[in-house]
Amino acid sequence: MNREQAIRRAKELVGKMTVEEAVSQLRYDSPAIERLGIPEYNWWNETLHGVARAGTATSFPQAIGLGAAFDTELMEEIGGVCASEGRAKYNEYKANNDRDIYKGLTFWSPNVNLFRDPRWGRGQETYGEDPYLISQLAIPFIKGLQGDGEYMKTAACAKHFAVHSGPEALRHEFNATCSVKDLNETYLPAFEACVKEAKVESVMGAYNRTNGEPCCGHSYLQDIIRDKWGFEGHIVSDCWAIRDFHERHKVTKNNEESAALALNKGCDLNCGCTYLHLMKAYNKGLVTEETIRRAAVRLFTTRFILGMFDETEFDGLTYLDVETKENIAVAKRASDESIVMLKNDGILPVDKDKNKVIAVIGPNADSRACLVGNYYGTSSEYITALEGIRNAAGEDTRILYSEGCDLSLTKPDVLSREYHRIAEAEAVMKRADLVILVIGLNETLEGEEGDEGNQYKSGDKPDLLFPKTQRKLIDTVIKSGKPFITVVMAGSCMDLSALADSSSAILQAWYPGARGGQSIGDIIFGKVNPSGKLPVTFYKDTNDLPDFEDYSMKGRTYRYLESDPLYPFGFGLTYGNMDIISAEAFGEDPKDNGLTIKVSIRNSGDIDATEVVQVYMKADDPNEVKNTRLVAFTRVTLEAGATANIDIAVSKESFTVVNEDGERIIPDGNVNLYVGLGQPDDLTSRLTGKRPLTITV
Repeated sequence: MNREQAIRRAKELVGKMTVEEAVSQLRYDSPAIERLGIPEYNWWNETLHGVARAGTATSFPQAIGLGAAFDTELMEEIGGVCASEGRAKYNEYKANNDRDIYKGLTFWSPNVNLFRDPRWGRGQETYGEDPYLISQLAIPFIKGLQGDGEYMKTAACAKHFAVHSGPEALRHEFNATCSVKDLNETYLPAFEACVKEAKVESVMGAYNRTNGEPCCGHSYLQDIIRDKWGFEGHIVSDCWAIRDFHERHKVTKNNEESAALALNKGCDLNCGCTYLHLMKAYNKGLVTEETIRRAAVRLFTTRFILGMFDETEFDGLTYLDVETKENIAVAKRASDESIVMLKNDGILPVDKDKNKVIAVIGPNADSRACLVGNYYGTSSEYITALEGIRNAAGEDTRILYSEGCDLSLTKPDVLSREYHRIAEAEAVMKRADLVILVIGLNETLEGEEGDEGNQYKSGDKPDLLFPKTQRKLIDTVIKSGKPFITVVMAGSCMDLSALADSSSAILQAWYPGARGGQSIGDIIFGKVNPSGKLPVTFYKDTNDLPDFEDYSMKGRTYRYLESDPLYPFGFGLTYGNMDIISAEAFGEDPKDNGLTIKVSIRNSGDIDATEVVQVYMKADDPNEVKNTRLVAFTRVTLEAGATANIDIAVSKESFTVVNEDGERIIPDGNVNLYVGLGQPDDLTSRLTGKRPLTITV
């Protein structure tokens, strides 16, 4: 059903409602209107990395891990899997007259906020720190979710609009201030891409204020999203964010004023309870009937496009289509591609003939919690790192295990238990040829404000250090003198300084999904060749970072960094030896039409390998970002000894810069393009021994 048809039907249906009935449909938990044949509907559902909170579903790596895969085709496949499983659940639940929360077709995913600061607990929900990367991964994910059939398969939502990335503890009262240059150069591009290119059906406002206005009642909702970008879908508030208008932000006096401000500014749907006061606002003359009906029409347009009142091509999907063998295979590919090898002195892949006894140590080694991150579904099977290593090692390799320490320690009365765990780890290491140390965090140590069980309450990290218990375990492993491999399972950058010097290899595994431990084991033993790249900068510490509450981009992310990181954005090693032989640009007037880069790449190694070819740009213009910026990438897989010629398109939009007035302009002077397997910086060259090729246009 096209939008024009859906709008016509929505207007007809809403026109039959009383004002009070129309108001009732602007709540996330919309009640039934039986006289009009409208069933109740709960708009709240989640599928950040698999259908969440609604029972069994295929489990994919957390979003930050999907960012590390740099794989656009994979993202559309994942979106398609999530949509099919979401439809199947909707069909089954509807058949049983269950229309409760997490049972609908409107998914409040993806999170396209920018991972601005490594301390932000919800950064794990994003695709990284680069607006171009975020855009290029969100677009196919949204297209996979929404489909291209007669009816929309499920409805995606780009959140949280806009300029939102912590601190979590202050989000209900915080005012994020940023320049118009930063706004248009960094914070808005991913949302614009979701609206204009992916045709996302919904946008969610954030909790905080931006430049003085609450995001769910901001002039940007109309001025930018609808007027400038031509958005035709609906806008939803974050949950209970509108209540913050009067309780925390103090921009209104009461519920009626808050509801009126949000609705008048363009927020159609309230996740929360404040729109329960809309009739009072209407009776006081704070909102008009026209505004109420306009929002209701937008919401019913979405419901009609989804085919909620019709028979659709998706009605045959059932629970037999959930967590299928094919879907699990997509999840395995995703976890394989997400893991980033940060260091390898040659110990990987592990030689089983030389390492007959392997000690697997650490609080995340046999943990299910660290597999899934936050916003997750239930898997019918979990494979921890320990199990994956044991499976990949085979029966002839002895695996010894010790938890080593608690994930974190807040109660002094269990210190004696920690002493015994360290002693066990020492005993296990003494008998081993090789140690695999599996450490990191889980959603109790980083996540969303208010998450149940979050030790820091706010969800953010105070710093980049591992918890004290784990730092003691790391020191113990280093002092043992045994060669060791480190596997870090966390949704963000950690301080790896000591490990970068002492560990023989480092794998950043993120939160790899319910069965992600198998990918860890397969990479360690060479059954899978690592190919992930960092979607964020790994800093040495927080000393050179601006204050967490400072939303200026100066000194943040690889585009504006003023000091050397520990590991740079876009970095990741493989077992292969791939090199770019040549790169040449083709196309007339690239600033008007874009161009194509023809790249020749060779795998001179003795095993098949996958690399991510990355194109960075820097214009000779004072409005350009401080360093360089990613403008194109593609994954390339080559057999040992093979050479391939590939074309990489660089869009005409890439040949623009943002001036101090927030305007996108064509830059003066030359533009330098850098084609390589990482950033065109000295650190990447030192770590990889490879320099990018430069093209000037």
